[in-house]
Amino acid sequence: MGIYNFTMNLKDKTALVCGSTQGIGKESAMALAKKGCNIVLIARNEQKLQEVIKDLDTSEGQNHNYLIADFSKPQEVQKVIVDYLSNNKTIDILINNSGGPKGGPVKDAPIEEFYAAFDQHLICNHILAQAIYPGMIKAGDGRIINIISTSVK
Repeated sequence: MGIYNFTMNLKDKTALVCGSTQGIGKESAMALAKKGCNIVLIARNEQKLQEVIKDLDTSEGQNHNYLIADFSKPQEVQKVIVDYLSNNKTIDILINNSGGPKGGPVKDAPIEEFYAAFDQHLICNHILAQAIYPGMIKAGDGRIINIISTSVK
């Protein structure tokens, strides 16, 4: 499958960008939109999602939208993506990105923080990849990019 050449036009491609209301997720969505990609933002804060939608480039006639899901609740993420895909939607690019756990020494971190990070970074990423992958196979093309906090290392 290779790597997308970001000098190419991504018109008619759709990217699902996780954690897209700030930081790396938001910047990824902005960069992909500038290349002509349709963007589907996904995060838990609808007001912030609406603000980012307004900032996305539409010069190539793109249609951007968003999904609301809390990555601390994997079942919610699964329901949202299954519902979205059930309307014959396809995703060509998945940017798996989620906020990292609180920083600090491992000796001071409660075990619950590790469970939460596991759900956000691994379980939700897996749920999204499994849901989207069949459409990529059918189309004969697609990309899944996983971004993870160095604090999870």
